[in-house]
Formats: sequence, C-alpha cells, structure tokens
Amino acid sequence: MVLKLSVITGAIAILLITIVGVLKFKKPSLIPREVLFGNPLKASPKISPDGKKIAYLAPVDNVLNVWVKTVGQEDDTVVTADKERGIRTYFWAEDNRHIFYLQDKGGNENWRLYAVDLTQNTIKDLTPFENVQVRTLAKDKHFPNTLIIEMNKNNPKLHDVYELTLPEGGLKLLAKNPGNISSWVIDTQLKVRGALVSVAQGGFDLLVRANHDSKWEKIISWDSQDALTSEPISFSKDGSFLYLKDSRNVNAGRLMRLSLKDRAMHVISEDPQYDVEQIMVHPDTYTIQAVSYSKARHEWIVLDNNIKKDFEFLSNLDHGDFFIVSRDHADTTWLIAFIKDNGAIPYYAYDRKKGTAKFLFHHKPDLNNYTLSKMEPISFESRDGLTIHGYITYPPRTQKKRLPMVLNVHGGPWGRDTWGYHPEAQWLANRGYISLQVNFRGSTGYGKAFTNAGDKEWGGKMHLDLVDAVQWAINRGIADPTKICIYGGSYGGYAALVGATFTPDLFTCAIDLVGPSSLITFMNSIPPYWSNYLEMLHKRVGNPNTESDFLKSRSPLFHVEKIKIPMLIAQGANDPRVKQAESEQIVEAMKQKGIDHIYMLFPDEGHGFAKPQNRLKFYAATEKFLSKYLGGRIE
Repeated sequence: MVLKLSVITGAIAILLITIVGVLKFKKPSLIPREVLFGNPLKASPKISPDGKKIAYLAPVDNVLNVWVKTVGQEDDTVVTADKERGIRTYFWAEDNRHIFYLQDKGGNENWRLYAVDLTQNTIKDLTPFENVQVRTLAKDKHFPNTLIIEMNKNNPKLHDVYELTLPEGGLKLLAKNPGNISSWVIDTQLKVRGALVSVAQGGFDLLVRANHDSKWEKIISWDSQDALTSEPISFSKDGSFLYLKDSRNVNAGRLMRLSLKDRAMHVISEDPQYDVEQIMVHPDTYTIQAVSYSKARHEWIVLDNNIKKDFEFLSNLDHGDFFIVSRDHADTTWLIAFIKDNGAIPYYAYDRKKGTAKFLFHHKPDLNNYTLSKMEPISFESRDGLTIHGYITYPPRTQKKRLPMVLNVHGGPWGRDTWGYHPEAQWLANRGYISLQVNFRGSTGYGKAFTNAGDKEWGGKMHLDLVDAVQWAINRGIADPTKICIYGGSYGGYAALVGATFTPDLFTCAIDLVGPSSLITFMNSIPPYWSNYLEMLHKRVGNPNTESDFLKSRSPLFHVEKIKIPMLIAQGANDPRVKQAESEQIVEAMKQKGIDHIYMLFPDEGHGFAKPQNRLKFYAATEKFLSKYLGGRIE
C-alpha cells in the first residue's frame, strides 16, 4: 500500500504535537533540598580597596568562611576558621590588610567584631564582651585605619558610638547615648554629627550638631505617619548638607538634600507611589550617583552622567536585576550581582576603563541543572479598595488550574517581598504547589499611606489582605480551595497562627516559624536594645499596658480552641526577638486541647536558621507535612 505524502506529514505532525504535549506537562526533576537550602558554593564577593584581591564566602566542612584570592590567579585561601554558625557579614578594612566579620553565639544576635590580619594570618576578637551587641556604623577610604562602631556595652538598652583603630584594635568612646537615641549619623570625616531620637507616639526627631563640642539642634520632626518612610542617609563632603529620605507632605519617601545653613530642601528623586530604596554615593565627592525603587522589579534612576554608560552596559550584560555589590578605591572595578527569578545568582567583575566584564561564579551553580519557575508580579483589590501587590510562582509544566497552594507570608511586617530568586518559592513550585507571596498593608516600599494602613491591624485588616489574596487565587480557578496552607516566619509565623485561629476554615494546614503567639508577652519581652522603638511598637501594634484586651483579641494564644487544622511550629531556643516561650505557650495550649501538631525546637538557633543542617532538617519536616496534607511531591 502506498500512503500519500500529505497523510504521512499529517501523522508526523500529530505525533510531534503529542510529544510536545507530553513534554510540556511532564513533571521536572525534583530539586534536592541540599541544592536549594544548603550552603552556596561561593557568595558575596568583595573587591579589596586596592583592587588586587577578591574575598568571598564559601564553606569549609559545611560552615561558611571567608576566602581570599588574588585577581587573575588561582590562589584561593580560606582566612577565617569559624566552625559553628558560619560567617554571613564581613567586609574589607580600608587598609587592604584586614578583613572584618561579625559573629554571634547560637543566634543570640550579640554580635562580636573580629579582624583577620592577612599579613600575620591571625584573627582577633576586637570586642570580647559578653552580652554586648556590636553594630558597624561607618568606614571611609580616606581614613584607612579607622572603623566607627556602636555597642551597648555600658547599658544593654543603649548603643554608644566608638572609634576603633587598626592595627591594634583600640577603642575610643566618641558619643554616649543619653537614653533616647535610636540611631546615629556619621559625617564624611567620621565624626558623630547626627542622631535620630525616639519621641512619643512613635515618631522621631532628627538632631544635628556642627562639631563634637557643639550642642545638638533639632532640625526635623517626623511623626508616626512619616517615621517608616523617612530617615537620614548621609552628609555632603563639606558637611553643609544632609541627604535624607523624607515623606512629609507627600505619600512616598523621596530623596532630599537639606541645607543645614538655611534649612532649604531640594528634591533629588521621587515617585508618587514608591519609596526610594537604594542610594549609590560617590566614594570621593559623596554626591548621589543613582537611586533605586522596588516596584514590580528593581529600577535604577541614574543621576550622575559619569556612570550612565556603565549602567547601560550592565543592563545588557545579563538578564535579571543588577546590583553593585563592591567597588575598589580607584572606582575602576565594580563587582556586580544579577538577581534572577529562575536561576542561580551570577557575579561579574566589571572593568570600567575597558568597558568589559568577567564572569566570576554562580552562587549555586547546581541550580542551573534544574527547571526553575518564573516569578510573576500580581495585584488585586482588597475588600476595602486598597491595591495589593505580590508575586506568584507556579509549578513548571503544569496546567494553572485548581492547584494546591502555599501562602508564604513575609516577616517584618515592615518589609516586603521582591522579585528575584526565592529558594522557598522554587522549592514549593518544584514540589507541585503554587507559591503566593503578598505585600499586605503595613508592608514597606509602597508609600506611607499603604504602610500606615497597617497600624493596629495585626490580625485584623493585614490578615484580611491575605484572606483576599487566597480568595483571588480561588476565584481565578488556579488554587484548589481544599488544599491551601499558610506559612511564614517571624510576622509571617504570627500570620500563620492567626490563619489557624481566626480563619480556620480557609486553610488546610499552617506552618509557623518563630512567630509570636501573644502580642502581650511578645511586647513585654523585646530585646533591651529595642526600647527606643517601644513607642513605635505601641503606636503600630498596641500598648499592653493600656490595650491588653485589644491585644488579646489579636493574639492566637487566646483563640486556640478555634484551631481545627494540623499545625507545624518551629522555634530557635536563642531567639532574642521572639522568645522560645512564644512557641511553647501555644504548643502547650494545643496539647491541652488535643490539637494535632508538630513542634520542632532548635537549641542552637535564633530568629531563623543559620546552620545548613538545621535548615535542611526543618525543610525536610515541612516538605513531609505539606505532602501529607496538600499532596505534593517529596524528596
């Protein structure tokens, strides 16, 4: 029998369509949890001030440490010796000789400052004080042997300012906190010139002085409506101007230049809806070179014509949103990171003189062997008319129809989710769940009206925004209403407890990581160094001394009897922000009422999990929990 060519062609076409259809909906390979949540291969590169060396983080026996290599050579050498939690915060001293890093014990956030002397191969604890928290304030290329830090050494509630001198590491008190200063501002000569003072009702006064011996003078008052969208940033080179973010008389925090002589204000950059995010300052002139806004994606506004060509080149170098993570003293070498939603973070060394870039490494190259999902910006209208923004990540190669979903609630709450690589979103999508992230009211970045709409709305309208997000997904037919989990850490953990107690019929299960269960005990047990933010907490959350009934009404602990879904709760024993008691009191209440739950206590962790073995243990248990109640895949 002879078949016509048209028949053969048609058969082939049908076969190809069938194959494409099978491949389109074939489930991708499971991404191992180790790849998603284990240590990066390399991360956080920083160029030395002279541009001759690059430092970066990489594991040694599964613990992150600092490594150093010479540019153009393969002489990588580990220079630190942490064997416990791993180093996450480090930076070059301006002398090219030292590297500083911060480390706490067991997650207690009492950071100590260490210095690595690269010429002597020694490590020195520069702040060997028990129960003291170090914060780094300022350093400058023009003062290579000086670092400005603050410590609560004399009073656990208050941070004073100290000058640290290299190579000896001597400490000199520069400014003593009188009791009400929440943060300090250092000028270009490394002098203490500004201070932010907490005032009643959750506002702040900005004080400035002409020099060390001058009296403080109040130049700006920000009430509670502007407090989260306004802040001092830096001084001009001659100290006569102050750059700041200011939302007075407008909705969003805009970048301003304030004359300290006549108080004249000049607008440098603004957006009607979005607050100024990052600010790039010239290392020699101290002028503002660029600002960014976190909209659906990260957007840069270039203000300095001298870097326009650089930004144009970088915007075409790779896909994703780029960030300048390090610059050398000559300002000829920039280290660049590209944040992507569906791939590992690549780092580049950009040579400004040559106009070329050299690829350095991916932070987790194994990710590139797997199929990752796109993160899509979304928005919807809340029940009372606010526009709510967020992000959704779908399982790859899956029809977007009645899928199990995890509502992943961000912490803070004064923060926000952004576009980019999110290991939890990729993990959930890979396991077969929709990952829905919502910037509910109270989140920052969207102007003060949106942020302030969250005042006194913990467990109220902030939660209703999450409920409306779930309903949005259900109404669109993408989420299975019988398979929805609420999950989060810190405030997100509180939101998960609220979901289980206040709207138990909406969710199939809930997962709380280091979330407060009682707003009363949470407020009464804050770290001592948060005392200058207590007025703000009272204004935005509630005052346990005068509003205890209100705070009880918003606290999951007092509504445990309403829980009828399985719970998973995880806690770090050394958490200074949300104490162990916050988890244990609600776990005990659930025990008393026979409510199905799993409780995981990590004795060597704090507010979140720094050790990879603990992260992997938590995510393994969470994955098993989700698979049991939502039916997704499990490794």
